[in-house]
Amino acid sequence: MPAPAGRSLAATAAGAAAIERLRTWPGEHRVAVGLSGGVDSSLTAALLVEAGWQVEGLTLWLMSGKGACCAEGLVDAAGICEQLAVPHHVVDFREHFKAQIVDFLVQGYGAGVTPLPCSRCNREVKFAPMLGWAAEQRGIDRIATGHYARVRHGSVSDNGRHQLLRGLDPRKDQSYFLYDLPQEVLGRLVFPLGELTKADTRAEAERHGLRTAHKPESQDLCLADHHGSMKAFLDAYLPPRQGEIVLGDGRVVGEHDGIEHFTIGQRKGLGVAWSEPLHVVRLDAAMNRVVVAPRSEAARREAVVGAVNWVSMAAPEQPLELSVQVRYRSGPERALLTPLPPTAADAAADRPYRCRLEFAEPQFSITPGQAAVFYAGDAVLGGGLIQPDSPLPHQ
Repeated sequence: MPAPAGRSLAATAAGAAAIERLRTWPGEHRVAVGLSGGVDSSLTAALLVEAGWQVEGLTLWLMSGKGACCAEGLVDAAGICEQLAVPHHVVDFREHFKAQIVDFLVQGYGAGVTPLPCSRCNREVKFAPMLGWAAEQRGIDRIATGHYARVRHGSVSDNGRHQLLRGLDPRKDQSYFLYDLPQEVLGRLVFPLGELTKADTRAEAERHGLRTAHKPESQDLCLADHHGSMKAFLDAYLPPRQGEIVLGDGRVVGEHDGIEHFTIGQRKGLGVAWSEPLHVVRLDAAMNRVVVAPRSEAARREAVVGAVNWVSMAAPEQPLELSVQVRYRSGPERALLTPLPPTAADAAADRPYRCRLEFAEPQFSITPGQAAVFYAGDAVLGGGLIQPDSPLPHQ
C-alpha cells in the first residue's frame, strides 16, 4: 500500500511484529474485516492489507439515525475501504439487532437486572453471524476485528482447544466481553491488535495515513450514543413507574421513577438524604423497590453464575480455585468455584452449567445480569451471567 506523501513506511516495533505474525499465519490469507468506522478496526484492515492478505470490509448496519456506530460509522468504514482499495459490504442487521439486543435489554432492565449487551452482541449479532455471511456470500472462512484480545489456536497438545487470552494492553483488554464465544467461532478469528497498545495503534494508523487515525473513541454503549444517553434509551421503551427507595429493613428513604435507572453499587444520583452515603444493593422488580445500604453493608462474598461458557478449558466437575472479574474495569479477584445442578431454565436454554463463586474477599458491585469471567493468568477459562438469586449482601 503506498505511503501518504511525507510519511515514512517504517512501522513501529509492535506494528512490524504484528505484520510478521500475519504474514506467517497458517492457512489461506482471505479475511472479512468487521469495520465499525473506528481507528481500531481501520488499522486491523490496513495491517492485513500490508501483510498481503486478501481483505474485504464488512460493516453491520445495526441502527438507523445518528451515532458513531450508525451513519458516521458507515461513512468512515466505506472511506477506509476506498483508501485501502478493498471491497466494502454493508449488511442490514437492524431487525436481528433489535431482537437480540434492544428487546433483551428492555426485558432485563424491566426485570430488575443490569444486562451486559456487549458480550451478547459479540456472540449473537457480530461474530457468528458475520462468519456465516462471509462464508455463504463471499466464500471467506475467517473474520478479523479490532478487538484487543488474543487467540491461541488449538494444537494436539491441548486437544485442539482454542484459548482466548487477554490483550497485551491491560487498559484496553477486551477479553471480558468475548468470554461467550464458542470454540467454532474462536477457531476462525484473527485479532491483529492483540499485542498492540492503544498508543501503538494510533501511531500505526498515523503511519498509514488513515482517515480515522485521530478519531476519538466512543465512551458509551452504542445504544446510549444513539439515543443521547442510556436514560433516554430506557425512557423510550419503559414507561415511568414510581416506587420506593428503602433500606434493608424496609424503611422508606426516598422515591424513584423506575428501577431501570439504577445499578448495583450506585451512590450518586439517588436523591436520598441520609446520615451516611448509601449505595444500591438490590433492585426488587416484584415490589418495584430500590434497596440501599451503607457501603459497610453492601459487599457480597458469594454469587451464583449461570449460562456458563467454558472457553480455554473443559467444564470442571469439582471445585476449582481461579481468578474472577465481575466488571469490565474491575481487577481479577480470587474465588472458589463450585459446580451446581442446572436449573430447568438453564437446561432449556442449552446452557446448563451453573456454579457458585465464593470470593476470598467481599466484593462490592456484584450485579445480576453482568458477567463473571474466570481467568488463569492471561487465559480466559470461561464465564457466565450473575444470577438474580445471588445471596444478599454480606452482613
